[in-house]
Amino acid sequence: MTISRRRILTLATAAAALPAASRLATAQAYPSRPLTMIVPFPAGGPLDTVARLLAERMRPTLGQPVIIENVAGANGSLGTTRAARATADGYTIIAGTVTTHVLIGALYNLQYDLLDDFTPIALLGQGPLIAVGKKAVPADTLKALVAWLKANPDTAMQGTAGVAAVEHIAGLLLQKQTGTKFHQVPYRGLAPAMQDLLGGQIDVMLADATTALPHLEGGRIKAYAVASKTRIKAAPKLPTTDEAGLPGFHVALWFGLWAPGGIAPDVQALLSKATIAALADPTMKQRLADLGQEITPLEQQTPAALYAYQKAEIEKWWPIIREAGIKAE
Repeated sequence: MTISRRRILTLATAAAALPAASRLATAQAYPSRPLTMIVPFPAGGPLDTVARLLAERMRPTLGQPVIIENVAGANGSLGTTRAARATADGYTIIAGTVTTHVLIGALYNLQYDLLDDFTPIALLGQGPLIAVGKKAVPADTLKALVAWLKANPDTAMQGTAGVAAVEHIAGLLLQKQTGTKFHQVPYRGLAPAMQDLLGGQIDVMLADATTALPHLEGGRIKAYAVASKTRIKAAPKLPTTDEAGLPGFHVALWFGLWAPGGIAPDVQALLSKATIAALADPTMKQRLADLGQEITPLEQQTPAALYAYQKAEIEKWWPIIREAGIKAE
């Protein structure tokens, strides 16, 4: 059978168009397989809990399961490295915190940029730290606590979740803003630090609500203020630091969702849509509230809002870390 020259050219053109058509079909079908959500901390922690709830509730919008992969170690930098190097196709995302997407940038010589090498998806929620003290501390208000710390320099001890944890950095900021000096004692997490606060081995902590509130409600510790502009629903009677005499001392443990840098805008938009739908779920809201986290207002759940917030946090915390000469363990 003889094939005309025009027919040959037509077939050649069609063949050349196949890769582009295939790519278009793939893009239109996203996601066509399960996604992986990296959690850069061990299973069972606050971020892991939030990530698993989020993953389950993103599935209806995406039409695919989201599988959690815990990649813990080095203050979360192992997980962020894994995510930064992943293929930017929307099938790998990462749930992170102020530690993984702000603080580690001043602690490690990272081979990637925390802003430019990640695609922001959404700010999930944030929970301000609470200033608490052991029952024997001779101060019942934040102003009195600061006065006591000033009168007893290098005497008091603050428990933290570890070197370079957000509570450690917050303690540095507190000393800088108040002109006080106290020792910082690193633990392997806030739970053992709280046990020593209850036992009287340390004096003060800047703790998340999940760690602090059960003991506050039981009358076993003192609480001075919540480090935010507004009071929290979990403890509405607790004053803010602004109200208690330390304006501008705002520190929160916050959670966000990112993808590797360079994903397609339509993929970013779908991931954002799925996340916003998940955050609107009543069970998700309640679980975050139980963890002392308040879901950000809808207008602040956009990728642009997360990028702006992350950038502002970097500008706030990096100078403090570097001035203090903190090095990662």
